[in-house]
Amino acid sequence: MNVRRQLIPAVATTAVTALGLAALSACSGASAAGNTSKFDVVASFYPMAFLAERIGGSHVHVTTLTSPGQEPHDLEISPQQIAGMEESDAVLYLKNLQPSVDDAVAQSPVKTKIDAASLTTLEEHGNEVGGHAAAHDTHEGEESGGKDPHIWLDPVRYAQVAEGVGKAFEKADPDHAADYRKNTAALVKKLDDLNAQFKDGLANTKSKVFITTHAAFGYLAERYGLTEEAINGLDPESEPSAARVKDLETMARADGVTTVFYETLVSDKTAQTVAGDAGLRTDVLDPLEGITKKSRGTDYFSVQEANLKALQQALGAK
Repeated sequence: MNVRRQLIPAVATTAVTALGLAALSACSGASAAGNTSKFDVVASFYPMAFLAERIGGSHVHVTTLTSPGQEPHDLEISPQQIAGMEESDAVLYLKNLQPSVDDAVAQSPVKTKIDAASLTTLEEHGNEVGGHAAAHDTHEGEESGGKDPHIWLDPVRYAQVAEGVGKAFEKADPDHAADYRKNTAALVKKLDDLNAQFKDGLANTKSKVFITTHAAFGYLAERYGLTEEAINGLDPESEPSAARVKDLETMARADGVTTVFYETLVSDKTAQTVAGDAGLRTDVLDPLEGITKKSRGTDYFSVQEANLKALQQALGAK
């Protein structure tokens, strides 16, 4: 990590040189990605870009560092992206999710740096999150918990982040503050409505436990009285131990679990293996780290509504 930090200034300098002296002398408010006259925002990945676009409306030009279909945890920021960040008006990111982005933001001279993680509360989550975890001892061999960054999957926390982003936009671009306030209020209202849909839709279910390959849904589980049992930890690429798989099979029988959920950006091989051994079915629960052709929806809200339907079916909602 220290080596990466030392390299970033040199990499950024090389990238800016490649873009030419015109980029160096660009006025504040121009973006290397689009060189627009709008309020230029660099967003680290989809959930941040979605907020910037909804809150900024026609006043912003948003560039996303993570391409659709790219696993955001694995992102290595390019010299061109670093240069673009330096020429932007603001950067919106989620600290501790993408180390290369954290490093670049720390070194960047961009005036407005908005860390979504600082706008709400983060908790430590392991493989097991929710009410079930409170009633049982931690499983042997389970990953130690860490600060869980997946706050956007909880509509309440995401709304808190939206409010903070709106205030940051107002401060950085006061000429359009009234519109930012209006757009933020409308977005928060939609997130409040989504929270009500989840609360009502998951209030009465046969089971409260669901299995996922990636421990991304801890905040959602806690919000609606459910328990997420993750095959892997917070790292979607990690491999579970044989003991963990056996433990999940035992738990599935005891708690009436019917489904093993996997996500669109990572292979379903592990989910299929666990489901096959335990006699369960598989389905998609989208962590909304990016929108692709495989997504069950075209934006944050439609994908979350698809997630709700998948959970209702798996948990036997009445």
